[in-house]
Amino acid sequence: MIAKVEPLTPARALRGPFDYLLKGALEGVGVGTMLVVPFGSRRLLGVVVEMAERSDLSPERLAEPLAALEADVPPELVRLGLWVAQEYVSTPARGLSLVLPPGTGTGAGRRTAARRSLAASITEAGCEALKGGVRLGERQQAALEALREQPRRVTTLARDTGCDHGGLRRLEKRGLVCLERALENSRRPVLRGVGATGAVTGLTEAQQGALDEVVRRLDAPAGEDRRLLLRGVTGSGKTEVYLRAAAAALHRGRSAIVLVPEIALTPQTASRFVERFGDSVAVLHSRLSARERYDEWTRLRSGGARVCVGPRSAVFAPLTELGLIVVDEEHDGSYKQERDPRYDARHVAEMRAQACGAVLLAGSATPRPESVLRYDRVELRERVDSRALPSVELVDMAGVSGPLHQRTRDALDEVRRRGEKAIVLLNRRGWSNYLSCSECGRVWDCPNCDVTLVLHRAAGRVSCHHCGHAEPVPRACPDCGSVSVSRRGMGTEQLGAELERLVDPLPVFRLDADTAPGGGIARVLERFDAAAAGVLVGTQMVAKGHDFPDVTLGVVVDADATLRFPDFRAEERTFTLVAQLSGRSGRGPRGGKVVVQALDPEARALRHAARHDSEGFVHGELERRAALGYPPHGNLIRVVCSSQEEGPETAAADAVRRLIDAPGVAVLGPAPLFRLVGRSRAQLVVKAADRCAGIAAVRSAVESVSSSAEHRGATYAVDVDPQ
Repeated sequence: MIAKVEPLTPARALRGPFDYLLKGALEGVGVGTMLVVPFGSRRLLGVVVEMAERSDLSPERLAEPLAALEADVPPELVRLGLWVAQEYVSTPARGLSLVLPPGTGTGAGRRTAARRSLAASITEAGCEALKGGVRLGERQQAALEALREQPRRVTTLARDTGCDHGGLRRLEKRGLVCLERALENSRRPVLRGVGATGAVTGLTEAQQGALDEVVRRLDAPAGEDRRLLLRGVTGSGKTEVYLRAAAAALHRGRSAIVLVPEIALTPQTASRFVERFGDSVAVLHSRLSARERYDEWTRLRSGGARVCVGPRSAVFAPLTELGLIVVDEEHDGSYKQERDPRYDARHVAEMRAQACGAVLLAGSATPRPESVLRYDRVELRERVDSRALPSVELVDMAGVSGPLHQRTRDALDEVRRRGEKAIVLLNRRGWSNYLSCSECGRVWDCPNCDVTLVLHRAAGRVSCHHCGHAEPVPRACPDCGSVSVSRRGMGTEQLGAELERLVDPLPVFRLDADTAPGGGIARVLERFDAAAAGVLVGTQMVAKGHDFPDVTLGVVVDADATLRFPDFRAEERTFTLVAQLSGRSGRGPRGGKVVVQALDPEARALRHAARHDSEGFVHGELERRAALGYPPHGNLIRVVCSSQEEGPETAAADAVRRLIDAPGVAVLGPAPLFRLVGRSRAQLVVKAADRCAGIAAVRSAVESVSSSAEHRGATYAVDVDPQ
């Protein structure tokens, strides 16, 4: 037999798969088997993507694999990985890397694998020895007595009895114990849920209707559309529908994947699923250790777990008999991967569900226009227990000095007096946006990127939010010597200090990328949840799906800032951010309200958000995009060329543009981009009426230019459906 193998090497110019001859013990491998193969002078890890009876090369010219790994990948995931590579103009190796066991790596070197430890058990002769008549040392006696109760790991036995490895080997030679290698128990992640509850409540009429439609599609005949959009206002009980839908899938012998947009939401959601389904739930995300990720992946692959919860990468969980994929908060941009391959987990989920005959259930209070147009819909129009949505007040910041309007100050003071909770959103972190010299006008810029450095006062530094460059806060201007250095703009750090003065003695909790590393998100949310009263201030993280029933006030600072971005999705982002933050307020019996600060409170997105009018906003957005040919009425592909020196990136972008030639495909650019991490950049934006034609044209052009010696100084990044 011939195995067609894709070597896991990142080279874009490599054209696989390559044929390898299978003999002897390796004749049993199949699609999804991972092999160590000779590749030129190297040893590489490769994935079998196809089996064949014969090769175009003669058998004597074919190399043989060196070894096969224990773990393998389900064939359907091999196909999915290759599809991702094709759809997102990446390489097969990068597409396949998404579906490999965690820690596998892309070479033939060190990898995470199933951990085995030496275990000891007592034999029949050992039991007889304990009855007397056999000479035993004190520690050997203790070891045999411990083993009579149950088998033990050698390291544990040595710690408890003092009988070390050598002593046990001597007992083994006498036939009194048996030593063998055994798989270690899986290391389960510790779930630190916030706001999770084990109570199973009855369904509202709307929830029951939504669940009935999901179940109907689970049982529908092949060929029926199984995509469904669950549009439910914040607090309407979408998670309970997800739980019941997963139970229905499990009852039918099928498995389920539940995607959440952020790692911060994974423990909260996973805790609710674990409370309902126990050990059949596994968690996959990047903040687990390599060992925990591998063990969870193995439980899913073996069928020990049938439900997987996690952020975007969990869409590649190695489950078989897949019956349901849930995409919670489907509007969230976090589902888009920023590194190659730049896949959109929502699109991948749709394709995987279609291939498996599974139901795709996408849920949101503020769904994307793309989903509203393409998916059948079920609605939850009211909150559970018929609680009212919070009232939203738009306040005009024109002419207001300071970061907070008087109406906002009054509302926060009311929270302080009543001992309640509030959430305040400002989508900029740090203390100030930038520093400038009041005498000569100098602005402190990043030496690697064409952006200003942001002041982080607590850390005593100014830093770049793109490349991570940091330097101490300047005491004086190096150009003119002036000590008059001004701070411009405001971030969450400065706003948090302002709130501490305003709501004292209530505690203020800050949640942004500066407090998030190392599990900081979960800790901040737990502290806020446990507090009797307080204020949570932060970036968009504070608006993402958190369920705090005792929050009575939401505040959005500088709500229309995103409207000033040159992006056709700017209005959608603004509407979603305000509407989602509004949804955090008023979930408890006290009710709630929201104050939205803006320079243009009459902006369309803000007016719709204030009325909780998702349907009206999306209707207008779809009309606008249809007129302009933007998604979902067209397709966009972004190509960024970069180089260490200025010049090659523009030449490469020009070359790519000249080669993109297909009917209905238009190219905008090339246009210069700001320098990033020391690299000069230029970009093209491709607009295509036909998605496949646009992707094929871009792939052909990029592969041709990237393999040319003339443009070897440039690198290429392709982003299909850029966000």
